[in-house]
Amino acid sequence: MEKTNFIDYIRIFCKSGHGGAGSRHMARTKFNPKAGPDGGDGGRGGHIILKGNAQMWTLLHLRYYKNVIAENGQHGDKNLMTGASGKDIIIEVPLGTIALDEETGEKEFEILEDGQEVIWLKGGRGGLGNKNFATATNQAPEYAQPGEPGVEGWKMLELKVLADVGLVGFPNAGKSTLLSVISAAKPKIANYAFTTLTPQLGMVEYRDNKSFCVADLPGIIEGAAEGRGLGHRFLRHIERNSILLFLIPADSEGHRKEFDILVNELKEYNPEMLQKDFVIAISKSDMLDDELKEAIRQEMPTEYPLLFISSVAQQGMQELKDVLWGCLNKGLPEG
Repeated sequence: MEKTNFIDYIRIFCKSGHGGAGSRHMARTKFNPKAGPDGGDGGRGGHIILKGNAQMWTLLHLRYYKNVIAENGQHGDKNLMTGASGKDIIIEVPLGTIALDEETGEKEFEILEDGQEVIWLKGGRGGLGNKNFATATNQAPEYAQPGEPGVEGWKMLELKVLADVGLVGFPNAGKSTLLSVISAAKPKIANYAFTTLTPQLGMVEYRDNKSFCVADLPGIIEGAAEGRGLGHRFLRHIERNSILLFLIPADSEGHRKEFDILVNELKEYNPEMLQKDFVIAISKSDMLDDELKEAIRQEMPTEYPLLFISSVAQQGMQELKDVLWGCLNKGLPEG
């Protein structure tokens, strides 16, 4: 199996800090042995916080970080001294990370911006010291609140790749080769199914120092929506892409049938994916003459841009970039 540093799913046990107890101290001074309550409040327990980091692209750093336990708050003390708060734990994650509760499967929030911080598990509040409970009729309360417990439980982090363009196609459609040609990425390339087992990202340089991000995603197969092949693990990454570039090889036995199967898998997984912009590229087109290209054009849907490209022969690369850039920036003013 291919060794990878790309980890897109992590299960970890988290426990925020317990709040410190309030103090029940009674002040005693040289001239006033019954000066009254002066117990301070307990400190807050440490939070567990997720923070977005645009320089990260995997959850690999959390692979062996199975227990995340924040510090407890310190107890209150005499002279109205508040206990120190427990140290927060900040977990940095890539953009596109979703936090889930394992027991309910409920999505709690997602991290989409660099530097964005969200408290995942709040630390317990510190208890109030006895000074807070002094009244006119009870001037020497001996009661102080205990700190509130922290929150604990198994949590999940799921990463969905953030990219402008997602390459969609059957295994060996030429996605990895295309990415290696139009970007600086160096994905593994070989002539067998599922060479790509994890997403590969590449930045494509465009005109005037502009650029956009393309993701080479694991090859889809018929039945992926039901979990066959790489199944849902592959399909969830497509949800983040603004444009889907369908790559269909020129030597396919049925170009339209292959496209329809790919679209159907997306529809079965999430019908909202059909609202994305589609672009179709026929790869390995250096083996086609004009007559064969026209025959393929006639069978393909007319509502989507159709291009004939060859990554190996470097044919149609700039035209493809132009079409993708145009789709990404349609409706936006030039410049």
